[in-house]
Amino acid sequence: MILTVATTPFPDQKPGTSGLRKKVKAYQQKNYAENYIQSIFDSLEGFAGTTLVIGGDGRYFNAEVIQRAIRMAAANGFGRVLVGGGGLLSTPAASHVIRHYKAYGGLVLSASHNPGGPDGDFGIKYNIGNGGPAPEKVTDAVFARSKAITAYKTTDSADIDLNRLGDNKIEGMTVRVIDPVTDYAALMESLFDFAAIRALFASGFKMKFDGMGAITGPYATEILENRLGAPKGTVINGTPLPDFGGHHPDPNLVHAKELCDDVMLGTAYDFGAASDGDGDRNLIVGRGVYVTPSDSLAIIAANAALAPGYAGGIAGIARSMPTSCAPDRVAAKLGLKCYETPTGWKFFGNLLDAGLATVCGEESFGTGSNHVREKDGLWAVLMWLNILAATRKSVSDIVTGHWKEYGRNFYSRHDYEEIETDAANRLMDGLRGKLGALKGQSGIVTADDFAYDDPVDGSHTAKQGVRLIFGDGSRIIYRLSGTGTAGATLRVYIERYVADPARHGTETQEALADLIALSRSLPDIPGITGRQAPTVIT
Repeated sequence: MILTVATTPFPDQKPGTSGLRKKVKAYQQKNYAENYIQSIFDSLEGFAGTTLVIGGDGRYFNAEVIQRAIRMAAANGFGRVLVGGGGLLSTPAASHVIRHYKAYGGLVLSASHNPGGPDGDFGIKYNIGNGGPAPEKVTDAVFARSKAITAYKTTDSADIDLNRLGDNKIEGMTVRVIDPVTDYAALMESLFDFAAIRALFASGFKMKFDGMGAITGPYATEILENRLGAPKGTVINGTPLPDFGGHHPDPNLVHAKELCDDVMLGTAYDFGAASDGDGDRNLIVGRGVYVTPSDSLAIIAANAALAPGYAGGIAGIARSMPTSCAPDRVAAKLGLKCYETPTGWKFFGNLLDAGLATVCGEESFGTGSNHVREKDGLWAVLMWLNILAATRKSVSDIVTGHWKEYGRNFYSRHDYEEIETDAANRLMDGLRGKLGALKGQSGIVTADDFAYDDPVDGSHTAKQGVRLIFGDGSRIIYRLSGTGTAGATLRVYIERYVADPARHGTETQEALADLIALSRSLPDIPGITGRQAPTVIT
């Protein structure tokens, strides 16, 4: 039976960069998840009888909310729900399922790289029919509706057995539980030279992949070990767990330290990689080398044609504004345009749909292409494996060779996590208030607050981060993260371009030392936030 349940609005359901992320305890409040899901449905049109995809990264509270979402989808008139077995779908796999089955859209239940468990984070994101995150006009409408909602629709149906593949019925709506891995693995096999990668592993090539107790484990195990012949045990921490096995599922040098130490400092492995909570981020390391996400994007773009799915070349490159300018140099050499967008994968969607870009990336460990409309951690790993198999060079040789050809963009991100929100806003407002005065100081030639005009639909997005650009092309960028759930995270990005190969071996923080000092003193980070040093440096 369909039920209409009275409710009252919550004031804090404004989606961030990637959906609504809150602490689990916030989502456990009565009607909290239901209010947000109903606000999404109320903001959509023309979905009666259509297909909705639902899945998540397996974090704590995932299964409960999926059952509620299924019942609400039935009550609101969807004709079919496709849900990943066990309630699981990585974010890129969910994007593919939406596209492959021509679904109306999808609910992705994840807080991405944020911690899991009862005291961790939870999130819900709506993806539109192209498989990508909802654009701001949709999320703005959802937030507006969340402030006025008075009721939500559901049913009194029993829970679906999410571990049994096949069809179920709820109030006339079909609920099909699908294998969460099969469709995605087939897509990867269509894009990359699996035979060449199998030959690479057969030659004795060794890699280590850290699933971080999160969603990518089953995908990596099926593709790397079962289809590509990597030795059993190549994938570690490969079972998705509600608390990610205690891991902080953010694949960076801090949270994947064991992997990085084993690969970068040892001799047992040729290649190392990791992915995050929902499978959309990646970490790439080799023997003696860490590949920054910005460099990884540039190297992938420069070598994409080595993979069968991209043999005809790429149409263009897109990067988020804080990402280093390394991809711009590749685009220039290839005679392509490199688009600079705000942070958030949703800004790449129009470019991909219009055929203006093929490869996209963000400095926050996210890289992808036009195969889906999300960043894709395992895709990036497979692209690297394809490049390694085609060239038979080491990761280090590929990176240093790229720098020799294009120059090196020394680049680092300094995160100040969970600082007091008012202090963070005061710091950013202070920077914005003195942009005119900053121009001309310390060699700064441009001081602005980045804004973006979408070349496809003409939409305008403002206040996307303060940019300080120096005469030699160096940059310092400040922005507040849209993915945290406690306090505010100030991200400071520091970059310097060096053409001379003789200087490419300098340690990154040393090469950026003067800019790092300036990045802290100009806005007075210690004085305003009370922090003498960043929480995380990547």
